[in-house]
Order: sequence, then structure tokens, then C-alpha cells
Amino acid sequence: MQKSVKSFILKHNLQANQHIRYIDLVSEIGELGKAIIECTNYGKKDFEHSPKLEDEMGDCLFSIFALCFEMNIDAEKALEQAMQKYETRFANKGNIGS
Repeated sequence: MQKSVKSFILKHNLQANQHIRYIDLVSEIGELGKAIIECTNYGKKDFEHSPKLEDEMGDCLFSIFALCFEMNIDAEKALEQAMQKYETRFANKGNIGS
């Protein structure tokens, strides 16, 4: 996935510095949060999947991969390291909190 985002960015000359990519990610996460609030009517009804949520999640994923590209971070390697960290925490403490 990261390679396809990188190719898209380069193909369309959409490079941006890390600060802009980070702000974009935060913005997209906010939009996902708004979609979650809307689909649950501010917590008054149970969560249910909607195409809007999937669309916003896709935007978040694009933004995180774009940030990784601009920061020269291998997203898969970073995730593998995080999973190992969480496995160790869970084994030692029974939860994944730091």
C-alpha cells in the first residue's frame, strides 16, 4: 500500500513536507471522527458500518502512508515493531498501555 501511495504522489507531483503531511493526517482523522459521530447519532444508536466511514478511513490510510513516505519510514516495518512492542507489554502487564 505504501508503494502505491508513493507512486501516486510522485506521478502527480504532490510531494509535501512532513509538517503539511502531519496536519493533513490530523485533519483526516478529524473527518473520520465526525463520520463516526454522525453514524451513531452522537452515541444515541449503535455503531453500524457505512460507506462514508470506509471512505474516511481510506483517506486516513492514504495520509499516514504519505507521511511515512515524506519521512522515509517503512510503514510495514514500523507496524511490525509496534506489534512486537504491544505483544511484550501485554505479556508483561496484561494490557498494551505504556
